[in-house]
Amino acid sequence: MLRKTAIWLWLLAMPFTVLAQDDLTITDEEKQAAEAINEARLRAHIKFLSDDLLEGRAPATRGSELAIKYIASQFEEIGLQPGAADGTWFQPFDIIGITSKVPETITLRKGSKNLTLKFWDDFIAFSGVQEPVAEVKDAEIVFVGYGIVAPEYDWDDYKNVDVRGKILLMMNNDPAGDDPNFFGGDARLYYGRWSYKYEIAAKKGAAGAIIIHTTPSAGYPYQVVQTSWTGEQFELPYEGGPKMPLKAWTTEEATRKLVSLAGKDLDALRQMAETRAFRPVPLGVKLSIRIENRIRKLKTANVLGLLPGSDPELKNEVVVYSSHHDHLGIGKPVKGDSIYNGALDNASGIAGLLAIAQAFAELPTPPKRSILFAAVAAEESGLLGSEYYAKHPTFPPGKIAANINIDGMNIWGRTRDIVYIGYGKCELDRYAKAIAAQQGRVVKPDQFPDKGYFYRSDQFNFAKIGVPAAYFDSGVDFIGRDEDWGRQQMEQWTRVHYHQPSDEYQDNWDLSGGVEDTQLAFWLGVKVANAPEMPKWYPDDEFEAARKKALSEVK
Repeated sequence: MLRKTAIWLWLLAMPFTVLAQDDLTITDEEKQAAEAINEARLRAHIKFLSDDLLEGRAPATRGSELAIKYIASQFEEIGLQPGAADGTWFQPFDIIGITSKVPETITLRKGSKNLTLKFWDDFIAFSGVQEPVAEVKDAEIVFVGYGIVAPEYDWDDYKNVDVRGKILLMMNNDPAGDDPNFFGGDARLYYGRWSYKYEIAAKKGAAGAIIIHTTPSAGYPYQVVQTSWTGEQFELPYEGGPKMPLKAWTTEEATRKLVSLAGKDLDALRQMAETRAFRPVPLGVKLSIRIENRIRKLKTANVLGLLPGSDPELKNEVVVYSSHHDHLGIGKPVKGDSIYNGALDNASGIAGLLAIAQAFAELPTPPKRSILFAAVAAEESGLLGSEYYAKHPTFPPGKIAANINIDGMNIWGRTRDIVYIGYGKCELDRYAKAIAAQQGRVVKPDQFPDKGYFYRSDQFNFAKIGVPAAYFDSGVDFIGRDEDWGRQQMEQWTRVHYHQPSDEYQDNWDLSGGVEDTQLAFWLGVKVANAPEMPKWYPDDEFEAARKKALSEVK
């Protein structure tokens, strides 16, 4: 679908003479404006936004309101115009807060045999419905492999088996292989995301879905499931469509016990699920669970700042920078600390967004197209803010030239490379390559393709409405370090700090690489905003059809 060997080789070997169609040379004025992106500015924003005062910036909390107002005041001081449809800085929207009271244990039964699992240690469960009670009574558990229906790969884990009213036990990720034309090879596609698995289970009429957690298949340790899926959860208000009462995760060890209760072997089942011939396996194990929910209707907001374009025609088109301002708030204490500050994730991204806005303000003349800076809400709750913006855009999708998303920042120093999440999907590739070359750097594709980063942050919602999107991650080739040092730092950060209270600002962070990455993102937006034509998705990309539809609606 995306990651075809021929495309990769062509992109990596593409000579810069191809860029003759428009000049991507960074001008002296653009270099001077980029000096506004510096360590002092980035540190100041990160330190404030991740301070304990903001209490982790959970949606619709005091800390969130402080962050929202801080961002709006910064936009105003920079000289942007309010970007919301009502002429203000804010695009408010409703969210539903669900706090689930889950039983401390659940008992699985098969005949006269029982298995008891402990909440938190063995499983995490939460409500799939916005109702006071989510209940499943005596539902059978059925193993459905990866739980994927993908006609383009001739793959169907369900085989028309009726799973209505069942609880579906499924593997994380998607089928892997050496062939890049088969589920993206080792790259995780949307089929491998937890959100897809819950969605398809609901469409099949299931009563619930349980995802088997392993660190390799999730891309993060079980502690991230514990901290991310407990406490108050947020959703957009229900607007119809399939829902199911139960959503859950189990540890690999607990799943082995569950499957053993059914007289099966987990490894054998997983091996069966690696082939197209797989069919759902009823386990004969039944589960009842009652989850009591506290339901609250709340409001949060995206913060929108606009720099109008200088061209009378092209100013009606826009480049959108996005970054999420929320994090997890106050949660279960870890080593005595209950504030999940979200310094790297994503106070640093908002710092980058604000610094880029300042750089645009330093240009003698604004670019031809308009620039929208969108600090979006509730990303950690399922990309809710960008989803709401995509459903209620302030510019028609066919007029949005590109989305450049910032989620996290390089805190380890300068690199010889920069990683482009989504490389090989759209024409933003060539912009990024040309700009990185002028920094003396190279662009690399996703270095952790099995983690499915493209589908895990706000650029995904822009892509779904057809907007070519770029999301940059830190490079891995650090200057003055051993070859594997960068990869080790990132893996350690995910293992220890991701979605934990320890994601706190540190004075010893080396933001020199973050400055260069953020400057690259600035120059990319400048060049797209001044280009003769808007960038396109590559032929046969999964989002190309959405782009064609969006363009047809503005002609």
